[in-house]
Amino acid sequence: MGYIAIVDYGAGNLMSVHNSLDFLGAENRIAASPEAIQDAAGVILPGVGAFPDAMDALRGSGLLDAVLEAGRSKPFLGICLGMQLLFEESDEVRPCKGLGLLPGRIERIQTPLKLPQIGWNALEILRRNALTEGLAPGDYVYFVHSFMAKPSCREDLSCVTDYGTEVPAMVARGQLFGCQFHPEKSGEPGLSILRNFAGLTEGK
Repeated sequence: MGYIAIVDYGAGNLMSVHNSLDFLGAENRIAASPEAIQDAAGVILPGVGAFPDAMDALRGSGLLDAVLEAGRSKPFLGICLGMQLLFEESDEVRPCKGLGLLPGRIERIQTPLKLPQIGWNALEILRRNALTEGLAPGDYVYFVHSFMAKPSCREDLSCVTDYGTEVPAMVARGQLFGCQFHPEKSGEPGLSILRNFAGLTEGK
């Protein structure tokens, strides 16, 4: 079984993802070189902070091309800001282009509730995918964000949550996935998602 690469571009919460995969017995490594991403069976792109800062960090790391290729060719999971980076552009701080792996954009959450959205919210499953195996409607997962994805294709939207408005929680297209919430901080439902992702890399 190959390993899962956790992309280290200076803008992600790497160790909590690494520790969760270790707990599940899934081989993984922190990837700070293009080769470590290219040789991986699957890739996880974490992210914290502001969208343009993360894109600048990704470009500056020299990992951008390897990340783009991985997103097109192997099991790939973006987490939190890492999910938002999958889309074409964002309004956060300033207009900024994203990875463009999924059509759509990132906008501030329009809600009467307090921002950032911090805490546990229930999932509504719209479309099942390989990562939702074992999840039940209403399972709670942990969010920390003020911006959300607006996918151009409704078919890419797998799960949503209610935060005074419909907030995309998971997107999926083929082997490309994104979780707006933090599966590594979401108890058993989150571990189930990471376990399912690890299963996609077996034999690769």
